[in-house]
Amino acid sequence: MGSTTPATRGGTAGREDTRRRGAVVAALMLAMALAALDSTVVSTAVPQIVGDLGGFSVFSWLFSGYLLAVTVTLPVYGKLSDTFGRKPVLVAGAAVFLLGSLLCAGAWNMAALIAFRIVQGLGGGALQGTVQTLAADLYPLAERPKIQSKLSTVWAVSAVAGPGLGGVLAAYADWRWIFLVNLPIGAAALWLIIRHLHEPEREKTQKTRETGKPGKPGKPGGGENTARARVDWAGALAVFACGGVLLTALVQGGVAWPWLSAPSLTLFGIGLALAGVVVVVERRAAQPIIPGWVWRRRTIAAVNLALGALGLLMVAPSVFLPTYAQSVLGLAPVAAGFVLSVWTLSWPVSAALSQHVYRRIGFRDTALLGIGLATLILCAFPFLPYPGSWWQPTLLMLLLGGALGLFQLPLIVGVQSTVGWSERGTTTASVLFCRQTGQTVGASLFGAVANGVLAARLGGAGDLDSVTRALDAGTAPEATRRAIADAVHAVYLGATGAAALAFLVLLLVAPRRFPVRQE
Repeated sequence: MGSTTPATRGGTAGREDTRRRGAVVAALMLAMALAALDSTVVSTAVPQIVGDLGGFSVFSWLFSGYLLAVTVTLPVYGKLSDTFGRKPVLVAGAAVFLLGSLLCAGAWNMAALIAFRIVQGLGGGALQGTVQTLAADLYPLAERPKIQSKLSTVWAVSAVAGPGLGGVLAAYADWRWIFLVNLPIGAAALWLIIRHLHEPEREKTQKTRETGKPGKPGKPGGGENTARARVDWAGALAVFACGGVLLTALVQGGVAWPWLSAPSLTLFGIGLALAGVVVVVERRAAQPIIPGWVWRRRTIAAVNLALGALGLLMVAPSVFLPTYAQSVLGLAPVAAGFVLSVWTLSWPVSAALSQHVYRRIGFRDTALLGIGLATLILCAFPFLPYPGSWWQPTLLMLLLGGALGLFQLPLIVGVQSTVGWSERGTTTASVLFCRQTGQTVGASLFGAVANGVLAARLGGAGDLDSVTRALDAGTAPEATRRAIADAVHAVYLGATGAAALAFLVLLLVAPRRFPVRQE
């Protein structure tokens, strides 16, 4: 073999690093696709699942259980990734997710399937949070929009394709394949992560420069002396219990029982008591799961609140627009899905282009521009004519996706750039947690708004679900269609308020220039 010059060795090392990073990015995209698919893939297979396992009265927990588990574990995984590194958390989360998928495929009744979906969600929380954190670790600030737009595209396409894939598998194979297909995809992602992800030693010295406290070798991101890098398991359990109880109360309130019923009030009471326990435990913990600085720093607090409002407003189109398209516009389910899915075309494109805007005017002002446009677009929806044409809400959704891409990605990239390695997992998890919680609150709040408007228009004759079923059966009069249009218009006005709230939070709380750390 010939001799190798230093330049050649440097070039070879650079190509090897690029290859490894490409393999890790591929694994992150596969993991993101799994997390997104499993949020929606079950929806169109419910008739086959219920026909096989029974349990129609509780099938909604197939969705709620998974999403609750994902949401309440996000803060825990964020802190664990800052303490022990991203790789062990991502590997453990992927393994739990795949175990849950295998168990779901072998479920023998609805109760078992719901329990195993919760196991899936416990792994899904690690996939969502750690993938977003690793994306920021792998790329410098100038290149982060590239990877974030890729992940946004994967999420959007997977979420939209999920129901169709679930329907095809349930119709032409067996509903159990919905979960079995996760195994080869997840195994490929897991293999790529184990083989190619090597967290660099430089991260261990970063915190030393920040605090002057050296970390012992062997722990990536060793922000603290490894002898003191212990996990706040009491805080993790308290956060998990509190989040689970409160989110269950929100998900089931007004659905499984009335809002002011004994079960609802009991759950809210227990949840508030557990919130007090969380505060006490976390204040005493040396390494709290939810550290106080997440809310004391203006930038992080503002982004958390703004993306919580984003989760709230996203419920209007994602939950209520398909009902509007079918019941008011008279579209078939596939066409109604298209009306919703067009925002997945403009959102990633806008997100990818947002870097050209925030490099000129800053993260906050770019997000303000995006959410300002989104407010106007949402406000326009109630003014659509009745019954209107399919292209009108489709155009609004295309514009809304573009506005929200301009809003969300600068905030995520910006807030991740204000913290070092040892705080990035916690920061990213807090942002995602707030967005997920906003969606849960929005589903409950806007569901109550829609049902209240219907009751007022129809003299108390049923809720949105029963009315739309009557429309599908062809037994509802024209007045009912108008009532549904009014109900969805009211929901969009609520979403407009959520967008305006996000605008005010950024304007009044967020600093005009994010305190970006020098890399």
